[in-house]
Amino acid sequence: MPVFQTRSPRRPVVGIIADSIEFHGHRGHSVLHGYVRAVSEIARAMPVMLPAAAEALDGATLLGTLDGIVLTGSPSNVAAERYGASPLPASTRQDTYRDAAVLGMLPTLIRGGLPILGICRGLQELNVIHKGTLEAAVHEQPGRLDHREGDHDRPIERWYDNSHPIQVIPGGVLEGLASEAVIQVNSLHHQGIDRLGDGLRPEATAPDGLVEAFSIADAPQFTLAIQWHPEMRIDDCRLSRAIFTAFGNACRMRKREREQAIRP
Repeated sequence: MPVFQTRSPRRPVVGIIADSIEFHGHRGHSVLHGYVRAVSEIARAMPVMLPAAAEALDGATLLGTLDGIVLTGSPSNVAAERYGASPLPASTRQDTYRDAAVLGMLPTLIRGGLPILGICRGLQELNVIHKGTLEAAVHEQPGRLDHREGDHDRPIERWYDNSHPIQVIPGGVLEGLASEAVIQVNSLHHQGIDRLGDGLRPEATAPDGLVEAFSIADAPQFTLAIQWHPEMRIDDCRLSRAIFTAFGNACRMRKREREQAIRP
């Protein structure tokens, strides 16, 4: 007798924004495997890479194809001109291709109801499109902690050890995922929020008062932006897994709604 295989339900499709890189003199696109693994294993979604190429991305097509998007962290900084500040020093790593791609498509994706998870640079990008501003060097500001990654000679996995606590603000998205009001996180960054953008709800702060997480207040879909790196701690951090699980659940809901809308 023939053996019939039970087909697994199709997974939601999650776009992961890439960085623009140079590879042997060629322009390329790069996504770290930590994001791929977190989306696949914890969010239980199908990760696809979105190139840092504004000319290749179409908002309507993305809304008809994707069920969520992850805005990744990056060693590059958002160009200061994007939030009305003086240009960053020439020595600062920037990614103008990514700036153009992400900042150009995000308003369309947010209005279209796409679930969004912003991590590190992704938080900063979401703040900028909501008319917020960034501090280019948080560690140089009086009263601020040094949020940078520290000694580069350490093994790379040690870069993502917890670095400071955050205070979770009651009543938000993050409170529903966190097990405690004060949680240690692996925050590592140079840039940070200066002025929080319009319509954004703070979700957590660092001991120095820096906003470390926010959501979009009036967005009906899941939106969460965080300054730390849960993708690197999915094996040993409950909150990291909870964040990607909640994001994946929102993507599944989006997938169902999208499929129902196209049925005859």
